[in-house]
Amino acid sequence: MSRIAYAPFRSRVMSAEDAAALIAPGANVGTSGFTGAGYPKAVPKALAARIKAAHARGEEFRIGLWTGASTAPDLDGALAEADAIGLRLPYQSDPVCRQRINAGRMDYVDIHLSHVAQYAWFGFLGKLDVAVIEVAAVLPDGRLLPATSIGNNKTWLDLADKVILEVNARQSVALEGMHDVYYGTRLPPHRMPVPILTPTDRIGEPYLRVDPDKVAAVVETDAPDRENVFSPPDDTSKRIAAHILDFFAHEVKAGRLPENLLPLQSGVGNIANAVLAGLLDGPFDGLTAYTEVLQDGMLDLLEAGRLSFASATALSLSRAATERFERDLDFYRSRILLRPEEISNHPEVVRRLGIIAMNGLIEADIYGNVNSTHINGTAIMNGIGGSGDFARNGFLSIFMTPSTRKDGRISCIVPMASHVDHTEHDVQVIVTEQGLADLRGLPPKKRARRIIETCAHPAFRPQLEDYFERALRLSPGLHTPHLMNEALAPLRPVDLAAE
Repeated sequence: MSRIAYAPFRSRVMSAEDAAALIAPGANVGTSGFTGAGYPKAVPKALAARIKAAHARGEEFRIGLWTGASTAPDLDGALAEADAIGLRLPYQSDPVCRQRINAGRMDYVDIHLSHVAQYAWFGFLGKLDVAVIEVAAVLPDGRLLPATSIGNNKTWLDLADKVILEVNARQSVALEGMHDVYYGTRLPPHRMPVPILTPTDRIGEPYLRVDPDKVAAVVETDAPDRENVFSPPDDTSKRIAAHILDFFAHEVKAGRLPENLLPLQSGVGNIANAVLAGLLDGPFDGLTAYTEVLQDGMLDLLEAGRLSFASATALSLSRAATERFERDLDFYRSRILLRPEEISNHPEVVRRLGIIAMNGLIEADIYGNVNSTHINGTAIMNGIGGSGDFARNGFLSIFMTPSTRKDGRISCIVPMASHVDHTEHDVQVIVTEQGLADLRGLPPKKRARRIIETCAHPAFRPQLEDYFERALRLSPGLHTPHLMNEALAPLRPVDLAAE
């Protein structure tokens, strides 16, 4: 049976190729998709083929690509391979995109995820020509049943001149009721508070709306979301997780956290999943989450009864977890809510709820400035994503990383960060497998000593200590002492086995 129950849309069903032909050179295209969930599966590949053929004829053809966050090889990868993207925003993790951005062949605008929708509404990003949005179904009255992510879908549907819908039969219609799409956002000076007081609050409706006159094409698909692969927690990840859980227990004992903690936000990745696995066996019950992405570990916590409720904007699951999720959707539907990312990442809500923010980093310097986006200061890795939304506004701001990378050849604790996404003012806690540095209330020099002593790997600690001690003697200013002529020089690990 067709998922397209709204009669006027049935006459607009067409192939992905015909739909892609509706997108003009130079168009700004907003697509669904957030961390490999709920992205269009067919039209982007057809558009990539069309643009590749145009390039072969010597024609100029590129688009601006706006999404919710990272997508998948079928979208980002296919278009990047075809050299089809002139500008990309707001967050990507595709290796081909990354290569082209760092080669100067693709422009990239890295934006806090909470800012994207409002920047689009403010007109800061220019005109949105086309929205390509995946949905699970079209209801008889024309409303849209969202898929496994919401991201910026509401905003793209509202702002785009033309809409292409992909109706994916692989997305379960049992998702109905799991979404909360808020239509109460206003522009300044008429803004009102977002009325969320707990992660469980529903403030919107379970469907997306679209002006039927804007829908130019409907494409039927049957394809799964991108499969996410998570490695089992290794010793390093387990040690980082143990430090964080010990810290939570300490904060509860000190009366700064309630026994069920505060709502959790967790970035994506193996370390984040290790922390969630640690919570599974930890002493905390009645947990809640107010985050961007639900990973495998949160499903485990929900099933075990440790986590009572989780609010997010998207799923990011392995194949096995996806199968569990789809099999037990009745269970999860009452415990999970998916919202637009402008709400899941809203600074006002993050501050009101008192979120515990846990995010990864590439490097941190001895004063607590964090680089989460760049390699050697110039090459983008992925982007800032939503980490800044939560770090600056959360009750606790925790950044976690192994102390070294590249088999111990590179220290993740450095004298001066080569790029700064989160200043020392937004970083309260840094954790490595070596230990946890609680930086709250510490001035710069005390922060430096604590980070070096607690978080740095022993193979790099002597160099960091030497740098800091010389900076104390030779820096022209002693509030944040630095030797500017060598602050960014690479560190060389000490051969601990030889000592």
